[in-house]
Amino acid sequence: MTATAPFPLTWLYVPGDRPHVVTKALACGADVVVVDLEDAVAPERKDYARAATAELLTEPPPVPVHVRVNPVGTPSAAADLAAVAARPGLAGLRLPKVTSPRQVAWVAEHTEQDGVDGAAGDGSGPPLYALLESALAVERAYAIASAHPSLCGVSLGESDLRADLGVRHDAGLDWCRARVVVAARAAGLAPPAQSVHPDIRDLEGLAASCAHGRALGFLGRAAIHPRQLPIIERAYLPTDRELEEAEAVVKAATADRGAQALADGRFVDAAVVAAAQRTLALARRW
Repeated sequence: MTATAPFPLTWLYVPGDRPHVVTKALACGADVVVVDLEDAVAPERKDYARAATAELLTEPPPVPVHVRVNPVGTPSAAADLAAVAARPGLAGLRLPKVTSPRQVAWVAEHTEQDGVDGAAGDGSGPPLYALLESALAVERAYAIASAHPSLCGVSLGESDLRADLGVRHDAGLDWCRARVVVAARAAGLAPPAQSVHPDIRDLEGLAASCAHGRALGFLGRAAIHPRQLPIIERAYLPTDRELEEAEAVVKAATADRGAQALADGRFVDAAVVAAAQRTLALARRW
């Protein structure tokens, strides 16, 4: 299985029934390419999308590839898992519309190595990522985030969630966003990536939304067009000033001095040092 790089910031969605678009996406600079077999594919095209994606994943592609399957419990989801879960080029499965930890556990158990076709598995199935897209899913965020060791991340599907809640303004989703950030952290998972910004022409709005998401605790963002990728990267990578401050904190910290104040008046303790170390680790990915 292809491993996803540490600290991915961009997750580019592409429709699974357009192999030429998938090929272009693999070369456009995204950290992860997400081949979509769900919402982006019409019902009559799902068989073709599934077959094309399985062929793509026969060998590890140049960029980690995740596959968003159809909702767990549907015939299409079962066919998706049978087609792609054991492919050597698969780096992760994204599970849409998850509302229960049982759904995550079911997928994990049915995608264990050698277990896709019904044989007993060895527990080494693909990494799973749950998409929370309803009020019920948000209420169960921590239970879902801690459902199984194979689950590596949770995130929101804001389009469906917005419709479910009847939210008219973007700020109406902030409580849900904070909830999933806290749930991920409590379950020991990586910070969630933001949901897509649906207007591919609104790059200023995308930048502002990314800055807001970063302030809420998100890390990186899903995209639906390559032009969104550099905006997301700039928003989430540390600035020069943030790097300088982080380096100063780490340099000043010692194991035996405990909390202290820097020359500029900033207070430094273990939590501040840990945050600074995360900032430097993120910068080193480049």
